[in-house]
Amino acid sequence: MMAVTVRASSENFVLFLWAYFQLRKGIDVNKSELIEAIAKSADISKASAEKALDGTLNAIKATLKKGSNVTLVGFGTFRVGKRAARAGRNPRTGEAIKIKAARVPKFSAGKALKSAVN
Repeated sequence: MMAVTVRASSENFVLFLWAYFQLRKGIDVNKSELIEAIAKSADISKASAEKALDGTLNAIKATLKKGSNVTLVGFGTFRVGKRAARAGRNPRTGEAIKIKAARVPKFSAGKALKSAVN
C-alpha cells in the first residue's frame, strides 16, 4: 500500500474551510456553493474552481480504489476500511440475508481541522 501525502496548500485549504463555514454557521453546503467559495477564495473562475475540485476528488477516489491512503497534512486522511461479511434482515419480509464483505472509504480529521471546527 502506498500513501499519498499532500503538504502544499493544505493549511490554506483548512483556513479556507474554516472561514467559509464560519460564514455559513451550521448551514449545509452543496457542491455548487463550495465551487463558488473556492473561486472567490482563489480568485479564479467558477469553471476553473469546478475543474480543480473535480480533479481533487477524482485523484482521491483513484488513490482509494488502489487501496492507498491520501493524507492532507492538517486536514485529514482518507483511507479504505474493511467491513466484514455479516447477517442481516430484509426489512420488508423479515427474511435473513447474507451481506457481503465490503471495502468502505473512511476519513480521519487532522489536528488543524479539529481545531478549526471547535
